[in-house]
Amino acid sequence: MTLGLVGAGLVMATGQAPLGWSWLAFLALMAGLFMSLGAEGWRGSAWRGGALGFGYFCGTLFWIVEPFFVDAVRHAWMAPFALVGLAGFMASYWSLAFGLAGWLGRDRMRRAMWLVVLLSAAEMVRSYAFTGFAWALISYMWVDTPQLQSVALIGPYGLTLVTVAAAAVPGALGAARMLLGLFVGGAILSLPAMYGLWQMSQPVPPRESPLNVRIVQVNAPQHLKWHPDHIPTYFRRHLDLSAQEGETEPDLILWPETAVPYMLDQADEVLPYISNAAGDATVVFGIQRRAGSDAHNSLAAIDADGALIHVYDKHHLVPFGEFFPWAHFFGRFGLRGLAEAAEFGYTPGPGIEVLDLGPLGKMLPLICYEAIFPHDVWGAPERADWILHITNDAWFGNIAGPHQHLAQAQVRAVEQGLPVLRAANTGISAIIDARGQVLTSVPLNTIGTIDGVLPGSLPPTLYARSGDWPMVLFLLGLGTGLLLLTARKPVDRPSQPT
Repeated sequence: MTLGLVGAGLVMATGQAPLGWSWLAFLALMAGLFMSLGAEGWRGSAWRGGALGFGYFCGTLFWIVEPFFVDAVRHAWMAPFALVGLAGFMASYWSLAFGLAGWLGRDRMRRAMWLVVLLSAAEMVRSYAFTGFAWALISYMWVDTPQLQSVALIGPYGLTLVTVAAAAVPGALGAARMLLGLFVGGAILSLPAMYGLWQMSQPVPPRESPLNVRIVQVNAPQHLKWHPDHIPTYFRRHLDLSAQEGETEPDLILWPETAVPYMLDQADEVLPYISNAAGDATVVFGIQRRAGSDAHNSLAAIDADGALIHVYDKHHLVPFGEFFPWAHFFGRFGLRGLAEAAEFGYTPGPGIEVLDLGPLGKMLPLICYEAIFPHDVWGAPERADWILHITNDAWFGNIAGPHQHLAQAQVRAVEQGLPVLRAANTGISAIIDARGQVLTSVPLNTIGTIDGVLPGSLPPTLYARSGDWPMVLFLLGLGTGLLLLTARKPVDRPSQPT
């Protein structure tokens, strides 16, 4: 049974990018829940839920080993511990949810009802707790399908709840009523599908004033990116791609994360080269900077005259990558973050910001990891006109990581009803419209540019206005209702005469 559940979890992973086999993943989730609901006692339920989750997270997060092989001599030994540890930690949320459902539910039906609430809550909690890790949410199996459009209303955790509810019905009804369970589960999933088809049939209005953009992708492999012999080559490539002639002159040029190989406070002589290459365009680029003893992973914008007009410091840092928890203790043993610029890593910025670029509109900047958190985006102090995601996905390898990162940027677009411009060092750079559709892109591990027009935005979505609070209240309400239902004692009926 354990191996069957781990296998079901691995098949569930096919729903995530780059495969995107949504229906196979959904059937695997259905099978995993069916097997789990038959467990005896809460311990059996917890074990089965943990096994399903462990298979799922191993299958979706196997790319996590890639960063440890950039400097293999120092870090490769950590790779298997990272995968098993992260998958096991994420699976522990599922194990807790399944165990509680097994404890609270006295029969398959009530256990399934509890599991819908608790597994949906577990997916939300793991996105927030201990700085959060919102990667590979169950609802992301619906990227590039009509069902995804429902996150504009109910967010990714609401779509997770709908997905789990649909998958749990056959397990709740049992093998004897399997056909009925499949029919009811399909009917539940048809609701977001019909809404999505209707939404996707509606055109996205263009911007009132067209904005021509150029996105630059230089394809600098991580093991060479900071090599002294290669730094000038990649910087020159940024300049050359920015200066190349196109059908239209760009108003805005975008470079990826840490594109400029100098600290911002030491880059006065470099900025004129960038503005000269860009002509009359505003340039937004990734760069590191120091403020006293603090180092920041930052984004900066310069105008056509080379004047610095905005700086944004990444605030949601990657644990064990950009900072090391309890760094002073672990530093005694030579353990540091993988991408640190200072002795003990980067310092987080003050929080999410919206940058006003004047005629170019209000931009919500996200640096790499920040794009995976729905609550960071809807928690912005004001509504932006568009979202910018700069990243260096060379850390994530060539198989799944960069594709999954792109998929999450697509989800952010749908949640907010805003277009997303994505500049990635090794790919995948893209223009994404407000429905989450990739309009154009530069493939992974390719040198190139995107010249295009910024798509229009949609009115603020329900999720953009309310965030996760309605789902929190809904889950609390469902849980309270189930507690009252569970607490009801069966009514004694008079025995029938024999």
